[in-house]
Amino acid sequence: MAENKECSSAASCSRESCEGCPSQNGGAPHSFAEELNPFSSVKKVIGVVSGKGGVGKSFVTASLATAMRKQGYEVGILDADITGPSIPKMFGVHGPAEGNDMGLFPVPAQDGTKIMSLNLLVDDEEAPVVWRGPVIASTVKQFWHDVYWGDLDYLFVDMPPGTGDVPLTVFQSLPVDGIVIVTSPQELVQLIVKKAINMAGMMDIPVLGIVENYSFLKCPDCGTEIKLFGESHVDETASDLGISLLGKMPLEPEYAKTADEGNFHKIENPYLEEAVKKIENL
Repeated sequence: MAENKECSSAASCSRESCEGCPSQNGGAPHSFAEELNPFSSVKKVIGVVSGKGGVGKSFVTASLATAMRKQGYEVGILDADITGPSIPKMFGVHGPAEGNDMGLFPVPAQDGTKIMSLNLLVDDEEAPVVWRGPVIASTVKQFWHDVYWGDLDYLFVDMPPGTGDVPLTVFQSLPVDGIVIVTSPQELVQLIVKKAINMAGMMDIPVLGIVENYSFLKCPDCGTEIKLFGESHVDETASDLGISLLGKMPLEPEYAKTADEGNFHKIENPYLEEAVKKIENL
């Protein structure tokens, strides 16, 4: 391949290194947008992200999807946490997912929520996924393009923690209408939240707000709210960053039990009413 004289590193230019280079398109930036499955229609795409793991991001994703489903909307969940998928277990769905010429069919939960996850495609749900980042990112794009979602009002994308390959792929490849950031009360986590917010800003993705999980544990005997992780700082964080606080959720053993049983659709979660309103008003 001839050298691209407009490229600042033309001496080492090759077909591979110039892929996506602005000068390849007459100066226009390369688009990474992925086409939606041609037989599907998705009105709104909502990403659920966290700066670190273990803060209940998948629980919030499932809660929002269930709440919107109870409002009468057509809802799907794209489980982009490829190496740690938990959505199928929470909704009690299993593979194998099937398909035809229109695409791969998501598996419906008992409440009708459409779910696609790698765990619905593998023979052994407990086998580890030992894949490198580019393969994982490609799988996420296939879940958008190759899955027959049908007509959805909302598609929630449950992303892995951090600001790595998958969040970057989702932000660049899918038409994300906004993200919900999940955190917990520790000050350390609040610092990491800002990384997720800054990444969204770099990618021009709207931040709908923050949900704090594990805010308190209510004593079953006296009703006292026990702050297991210390006092919350999420109100100050939201105010400082100029974004909305969409809810504070307690550590609720009954919620965990219901999710473990695969009956997540039965959970009533009043703590996310503000988040539901925000999403409805998009």
